[in-house]
Amino acid sequence: MAKDIGIDLGTANVLINVKGKGIVLNEPSVVAVDTQTGKVLAVGSEAYKMVGRTPSNIRAIRPMKDGVIADFDMTEQMLSYFIKKLNVKGFMAKPNILICAPTNTTDIERKAIRQAAEKSGGGNVYLEEEPKVAAIGAGLDIFEPCGSMVIDIGGGTSDIAVLSLGDIVVSSSLRSAGDRLNQDIASYVKKKYGLLIGEHTAETVKIEIGSSVVGNRQKETQVRGRDVVTGLPKTITLTSDETAEAMKDTIDSMIASAHDVLSETPPELASDIIDRGIVITGGGSLLDGISQRFSEVLTVPVMVAETPLDDVAIGSGKLLEHIEELSKEK
Repeated sequence: MAKDIGIDLGTANVLINVKGKGIVLNEPSVVAVDTQTGKVLAVGSEAYKMVGRTPSNIRAIRPMKDGVIADFDMTEQMLSYFIKKLNVKGFMAKPNILICAPTNTTDIERKAIRQAAEKSGGGNVYLEEEPKVAAIGAGLDIFEPCGSMVIDIGGGTSDIAVLSLGDIVVSSSLRSAGDRLNQDIASYVKKKYGLLIGEHTAETVKIEIGSSVVGNRQKETQVRGRDVVTGLPKTITLTSDETAEAMKDTIDSMIASAHDVLSETPPELASDIIDRGIVITGGGSLLDGISQRFSEVLTVPVMVAETPLDDVAIGSGKLLEHIEELSKEK
């Protein structure tokens, strides 16, 4: 019998939860391809190491962009590779797959995600909305008649949703999240210091010294890159406050979006949210001071989930236990 699997198909990482086993795979959403032959050379962690470091005939592709499939064939190959690696297919049987998508994906995008999962060896494929799954993974009881609010800041999208009675009441999805914050840091360094840095470097800076509040974190780091003028390698020192300045506009847009969702929330549910607070999850929730920034503007308590990187995958595992009910709805 094939085991059912839940997939968090993220822009930055793919996590797979096998029913009864928990999260068994967590790898970057990257595929390395030989451009001359079209052959896939590496997937996941191996391919991630190649980003920005490949010779001209090898390309490291991120098949997901802003939470949706940018390259269908590569997404399918990546999923097939991961599913084969798990070896969950039983003899003759195909696993049911529950896959998570951002809230504002179009019907065409949803169809593409479903097809990629089917072609990669799935049986029945179910699509669930990411903030709902993340809320379940974060331990919120979304099935009771009470308002819960979750902000899921991933790599490609920030999904904001108010949930009650097991469904989304109001939601918003922004195509700016962790990846955009990396770009903000790279742009800032280029503008202020005339230094070109890669995606990896910007992400490392964000994780090591990044902050969303000026004056909150007193850290600095050496950043190496290429001088725009001379073309030669150069090193500069960057501080936490500078990263806060670099990322300010993107974080402000996330907060504005959360504000809009709250302003559209029915009053009864809004009062529940004031009592229960808002939960932030996803990789972006690990940014220093982010819950504080949201809380100050929204005037509601904001907590970071306990396992923010795994919540969508954990939630998909919990939903797999009810897969029979999902199949009735299908």
